[in-house]
Amino acid sequence: MIVVLKQGTQDEKQSQLIDWFKDMGLGVHISTGAYQTVLGLIGDTTKVDTDLIESLDIVESVKRVTETFKCCNRKFHPDDTIISVGDVKIGGGNFALIAGPCSVENEEQIVYVAKAVKEAGANLLRGGAFKPRTSPYDFQGLKGEGIELLKIARKETGLPIVTEIMSVSDLPLFEDIDVLQVGARNMQNFDLLKELGRTGKPILLKRGLANTLKELLMSAEYIMASGNENVILCERGIRTYSDYLRNTLDLAAVPMLHELSHLPVIVDPSHATGIARMVSPMAMAATACGCDGLIIEVHNDPPHALCDGAQSLRPEEYAELVRKVEAIRGVI
Repeated sequence: MIVVLKQGTQDEKQSQLIDWFKDMGLGVHISTGAYQTVLGLIGDTTKVDTDLIESLDIVESVKRVTETFKCCNRKFHPDDTIISVGDVKIGGGNFALIAGPCSVENEEQIVYVAKAVKEAGANLLRGGAFKPRTSPYDFQGLKGEGIELLKIARKETGLPIVTEIMSVSDLPLFEDIDVLQVGARNMQNFDLLKELGRTGKPILLKRGLANTLKELLMSAEYIMASGNENVILCERGIRTYSDYLRNTLDLAAVPMLHELSHLPVIVDPSHATGIARMVSPMAMAATACGCDGLIIEVHNDPPHALCDGAQSLRPEEYAELVRKVEAIRGVI
């Protein structure tokens, strides 16, 4: 249920109304915009008397929400959410360029790539320390050592770190990480999502391989319902009948998610296509359809990468892509 308060409502009266709702056993999500305040009521609202609430002199309107996702619903929060990562802002017209190797391999590699992508225009560094792989025999990442190497690259460049967490038990290793990424395979790892909701850190939540947009939003809801509103949604392609690409990049998801939710939406064209030469055109298309950022794999030596070299751009290719993306942003 949504309760819209009249403009100029006194703080004391607003607090009294919120306390009343909480006494009824409801959670209250408060969204304060430039012109109005919206109270999102979470819980069993079936016994709430809408006529009584509408009769209050501070209430503009009351509306029931049928969608199961509440906290991330744009009806609860009409204005775009802007996620701050240090000096970097994502959403609400702010565009994030996240780049780096699929996996951290050694200090020389991660520092070199970090410096290269920063020079090209990236404002966050991605790199995998923990790698979920389909085969148990493939490279699984450097784990804790990889985290430390990412910190060295951050110190060298000033770029905030984005890296994937796979297990609740690994949370202590991520205390000094700027953005925690939840990969596609863990999108519905609800125990992990709830724990991430208690961290307060920005969470980059990737859509699962075969998950609907509603399921993605419900996963975001797990994080937000646990107290963390710093969620960034990521479209990374879904599994379809495509036989030439790794996945199918669902770009229609970007404007639809913006319509449904106030959370920022970024796009990962690297995992979506699996082919380096396809990354640039899909990144440009994603920019044109209004995404809030791009996360792209960049490696100094793709043929010899320990993970996903086939979809990784070289630093010079990434620099050229950034120029094209900025040109498209200037048009739209």
